[in-house]
Amino acid sequence: MAGVNKNIVILISGGGSNMAAIVKAAQQHHWREQFGARVVAVISNKADAKGLVFAREQGMATAVVDHKAFDSREAFDAELMFAIDRHAPDLVVLAGFMRILTPGFVAHYAGRIINIHPSLLPAFPGLHTHQRAIDMGCQFAGATVHQVTSELDHGDILAQAVVPVLPSDTAQTLAERVLTQEHLIYPRAVERLLAAWS
Repeated sequence: MAGVNKNIVILISGGGSNMAAIVKAAQQHHWREQFGARVVAVISNKADAKGLVFAREQGMATAVVDHKAFDSREAFDAELMFAIDRHAPDLVVLAGFMRILTPGFVAHYAGRIINIHPSLLPAFPGLHTHQRAIDMGCQFAGATVHQVTSELDHGDILAQAVVPVLPSDTAQTLAERVLTQEHLIYPRAVERLLAAWS
């Protein structure tokens, strides 16, 4: 089914390291030839997001929809949907996109929007996951790739990675170790979805 285009749009807010891992996996594993899939655009809610530089260097379309320019979440999400839909996405990938999305936005992309969260969901949804894991005395932490639903950090789990919490860990050191695993499991989860759709 390599002749059928499957367009992937990635949303970021910062450095975009998970986005870069997905883009590199797409190139190295020949997603275009295997699945007819390619990352066509990277969109950020922040103009200074470093990940946009990488995306432009890879020749991908980029756009910025600044959430501060809108009076409501609904207005921002409507403009974001317009920017995304210009690329006819089959899959929308949240990669460090730090905005809570409205139910209308999530419904618009139902079944084709995924996220990665830096905890072993359902444990520790929301923010400050690494410090919360340390504070609770967890022996393990990790990351979860999941389908996005209107409920924050819920939805079917597509992949997880586990890392030990070390006695010497700070939130920063734990976050760094978890991030290395995110870079492995997120591209794999996307690839599995593409294979299932082929």
